Amino acid sequence: MHNVDLAVIGGGPAGLAAALAARRNGVDNILIIERDKELGGILQQCIHNGFGLHYFGEELTGPEYAERFIEMVREENIPYKTNTMVLDIQADRTITAVNSREGLLKIRAQAVILAMGCRERTRGAINIPGDRPAGIFTAGCAQRFVNMEGYLPGKKAVILGSGDIGLIMARRLTLEGVEVKMVCELMPYSGGLTRNIVQCLEDFNIPLKLSHTVVNIHGKDRLEGVTIAAVDENLQPIEGSEEYVECDTLLLSVGLIPENELSRGVGIALDPVTSGPVVDETMATSVEGIYACGNVVHVHDLVDYVTRESETAGYHAAEFIKNNNGASGSEVHRTIPGKGVRYIVPQRISNNSLLKGFKIFFRSDKVYVNARIAVRCGRQVLHSVKRQKISPGEMEILDLKPSHLENIEVSSLAENGLTIELEY
Repeated sequence: MHNVDLAVIGGGPAGLAAALAARRNGVDNILIIERDKELGGILQQCIHNGFGLHYFGEELTGPEYAERFIEMVREENIPYKTNTMVLDIQADRTITAVNSREGLLKIRAQAVILAMGCRERTRGAINIPGDRPAGIFTAGCAQRFVNMEGYLPGKKAVILGSGDIGLIMARRLTLEGVEVKMVCELMPYSGGLTRNIVQCLEDFNIPLKLSHTVVNIHGKDRLEGVTIAAVDENLQPIEGSEEYVECDTLLLSVGLIPENELSRGVGIALDPVTSGPVVDETMATSVEGIYACGNVVHVHDLVDYVTRESETAGYHAAEFIKNNNGASGSEVHRTIPGKGVRYIVPQRISNNSLLKGFKIFFRSDKVYVNARIAVRCGRQVLHSVKRQKISPGEMEILDLKPSHLENIEVSSLAENGLTIELEY
């Protein structure tokens, strides 16, 4: 049995930032556990720039952003195990892991931070009919092939889904000489950042077909083409709108899912919308001593926000350890997605946060123009702010300061919770 103060599961941007924040808050015995052969997570294959503008104030590539945190981890002498897979976590924070060097490991931690990130939805998750030929990839898989393994997936491509990875791969494939025929998006709006639509599609004259999907896949051994069709307001294909597109490659960018198997196994309450753990403003989960951060909680747009959130988790996990595994004991209240809001993180807030303020992250359920975000407790409006445009593809952040919360009635908060809604 290995004993550590803090075990961080995942050595991507979330895990690295959390471990550093815990070390800087006085925790010495930390172990990072990473299943890949190197630290850095998904950033190692994201060779495009655009990372670090918020956190470092300069534009970096994914590997450059990751390398800065890897260097800081090494400077702080924080131990890590790579090529190590966590199999199980118990409620007493006992971790079972395995690697080829040491075999089966048992690690007992005073606190655990979950930072496993997320995975892509596959063809099986969206049930596209047709044959099963070679040439169908998730966008992230194709990204790794091109950027890290040196393989080109094909010569003529269609991309289904306008998530950020799909948009970025449309540009990447074009730069490598692939003919990207189009990007099809089921919804009437894009699922990616506006800057990626401009820089990855419009700058390269790649068509974006909104309210379109792939309804059939053709080809026996290798993909030969796909049939696309327009969809109605119920997202059902419109008869007579079918169009055959010749291609040898289909990339799927149809959403990300938090890696929640370990979370579910230890009995952590999961949010049915995000599929990630329910957390409070300290990033504590429903199981004492276990914290979560980054894309394992909810899918972020920018790694800079992952880093900030993970620093919160690391700081408060350290506080938990220094308090001899003692919880704060503060009363916890709900946050409630109101009209126009799909989900909110954190899903719980404590009385302690009312004195310090906290950030709320949320996504809308569709595109809204000239809408107002209102924060209320029962009938009491605590704060409101106007936005010119709110889209599901871009996460909204509200910074609630103590001045916004000073007049809140705690008894009303306990009864009604804190509601975020859109007025339009």
